[in-house]
Amino acid sequence: MVTTKELPLKEYVLKGNAACAGCQDMVALRHAHKALEGDVIQVVPACCTSVVQSLWPKSGLGIPVLNTAFPAAAATASGVKAALKAKGNNHTQVMVWAGDGGTFDIGLQALSGALERRTDFLYICYNNQVYSNTGTQRSGATPLHAQTTTTWYGKTEPEKMLDLIVAAHEPVYQFTANSSYPRDLYDKIKKAQEIEGPKFGHIFLPCPQAWNYPVEKGVEIGKLAVETGYWIMWERVGDEFILGKYSKRYQDPEKRKPIEEFLKIQGRFSRLFKPKRNEAKIQELQDYVQHRWDLVMKTFT
Repeated sequence: MVTTKELPLKEYVLKGNAACAGCQDMVALRHAHKALEGDVIQVVPACCTSVVQSLWPKSGLGIPVLNTAFPAAAATASGVKAALKAKGNNHTQVMVWAGDGGTFDIGLQALSGALERRTDFLYICYNNQVYSNTGTQRSGATPLHAQTTTTWYGKTEPEKMLDLIVAAHEPVYQFTANSSYPRDLYDKIKKAQEIEGPKFGHIFLPCPQAWNYPVEKGVEIGKLAVETGYWIMWERVGDEFILGKYSKRYQDPEKRKPIEEFLKIQGRFSRLFKPKRNEAKIQELQDYVQHRWDLVMKTFT
């Protein structure tokens, strides 16, 4: 793993961008672009990042960005890659940077098509588990019992298992990451850049505005997601599955922190604790942690 002092100094996420205070998207995007070192064309559908880059003629990003319609990011990226290939450019990385709304839901068909066509691109889903940019409505990535503006009393369904859907398309490289572990993300983006073919990354990314927590708690929440076993860090190169070192110790349920430590710091789960503690729903979420582990390990190992 790269050390902090080995990270490139050049910044591609610029000062004065329109991100919210405490935005973890910018932490992840900053380290992704450090890994790619500017040799990238970024495709962005409607999402927080399309706002963060600011309005024309100004830009908060120091790389070429192509904004596209909500459902069309992967299809647009396929076209960009074809154009680069026609010009004899086989080195510039085409990277989609899309939220969960534009990936789990609205953009899933285009993503599936691009993966099936074996498009040589990197698709990143930064997952803040809600349609954060349009008013914090629930998405297919919103977890069970989380409050949103369209699930006032808590979502009644668990999130979609997107990683298993993507795995069925057999990308050449697939990984999960977490904005609280930026050097791990840097290494995975660097690895993706060196592999030809369809690549997919899924980044867990807390959102202070949508999840209702103090802006300084973002990194703590991201780490608690791993330490409670809620978020599993792994990568898959072809058929080789590698459980990440940050998650490996938490494969043992006895070593995980209780899920309530992850939940209670977020206002979106406040109904589980007020006016009185809802033991049944907290236990349901605790059980779901193990269910996710069982599915991932059964699928990939």
